[in-house]
Amino acid sequence: MRILMLTNTYLPFAGGVPRSISTFAGQYKKLGHQVKIVAPDYPGQVPDPDVIRVPAMQEFQGTAFSVHWPIPFYLSDFVESFRPELIHSHHPFLLGNTALRMAVHSDAPLVFTFHTFYEHYVHYFPVAEPAALKRFVTVLASRYANLCDHIIAPSRAVEKALLSHGVTKPIDVIPTGVDVDFFSSGSRERFRKNQGIPAEAFVVGFVSRLAEEKNLTFLCDAVLRFLSMDPNAWFVIAGIGPMEDELRLRFSHSSCGSRIRMTGNLEGNNLADAYQAFDVFPFASLSETQGLVVLEAMAASLPVVALRGPGVEDILRDGVNGRLLETADTREFAEALRWVADVPQALRQALRVGAQSTAVEFSDVACARKAMRLYGAARREVKALHEHKSAWEEFATTLTTEWNLLANLGLAAGEAIFETANDRAKNLEKGDSG
Repeated sequence: MRILMLTNTYLPFAGGVPRSISTFAGQYKKLGHQVKIVAPDYPGQVPDPDVIRVPAMQEFQGTAFSVHWPIPFYLSDFVESFRPELIHSHHPFLLGNTALRMAVHSDAPLVFTFHTFYEHYVHYFPVAEPAALKRFVTVLASRYANLCDHIIAPSRAVEKALLSHGVTKPIDVIPTGVDVDFFSSGSRERFRKNQGIPAEAFVVGFVSRLAEEKNLTFLCDAVLRFLSMDPNAWFVIAGIGPMEDELRLRFSHSSCGSRIRMTGNLEGNNLADAYQAFDVFPFASLSETQGLVVLEAMAASLPVVALRGPGVEDILRDGVNGRLLETADTREFAEALRWVADVPQALRQALRVGAQSTAVEFSDVACARKAMRLYGAARREVKALHEHKSAWEEFATTLTTEWNLLANLGLAAGEAIFETANDRAKNLEKGDSG
């Protein structure tokens, strides 16, 4: 099958969406399919014949994001030559709109993965009122989903959210899988030696993009509290992002600073080594649709301590492969880390076995095969719909698609304005009653 994916974020951008796309694409190729990925230009990108880059405004709003320039017909020749049999969109706007147009033009099914709760990312757009922008992106994403043929939800929590937002198209829960063999292959000794960490130390290790939506202030408060309890404990953070400088400054003022390492972004064997060097993986984000790094940690046999949140609750079983905490309390989180550090060796080993067993259930091979079955079903359905369409019907479908994209913008904007006005009216009423 000729598969075309479109995404607003891709490697070398560090994040869960690029890693998810790369993982699935790699497995599809191993299964004998052709895969092309359309993505914006990013600084430091490595040329790849299977990745088609589009011109973009880089480092948008001072972030690491790139936003592609909407150049009409820029991809037309490529689409004509590749002739995609299935198009997979990974965002509900920008290149997501391009994916919808391509699907209509190619008579190909459009599958959309809802990777992100976009309302948790509005702080990247400070020019708009947060409440209004949250409503806007929520409505826009759900209405976009209803223009697609099939939806992939990375977790049950995402499926539930989509249904509550009025999505009526078929939804399949297919998480991003992990390469269990890769994450269990690293060298614990090599990483610890390179970072100057004692062999006998208990290491709390975290891998993520360092951004506000990851709830890093809470996480660091909890881990620092644990480090103050246990002089044998160390903290390692692997990743880059807008909060990196803030975290470095904070750790430099901490009494535990000598037992903290920030490694920057890690890839390949260096990443596998890091996971193997850890003893427990902390996770406090409440904005994830899956939490891919949690599965990566489990593939490395790491117990996980996490707050209950979307995606995580699908895979973390309290006392089996880690600790699942119900409340965001730094004392409770620190105590859970200490519990993992202090449990008898036999129980620690049971947690490690439980973690890797969970990861095996979500292997990249199994998840890719499930997605390919969905692709096949989508192709059969769309082929039946388009089989007897006239040229006029095809033209009408194109016009309808453009209208729907415009209507979605208008309706999302309208709801955002209404929500803002409603909130202001309520605040005025409270002021009057006070």
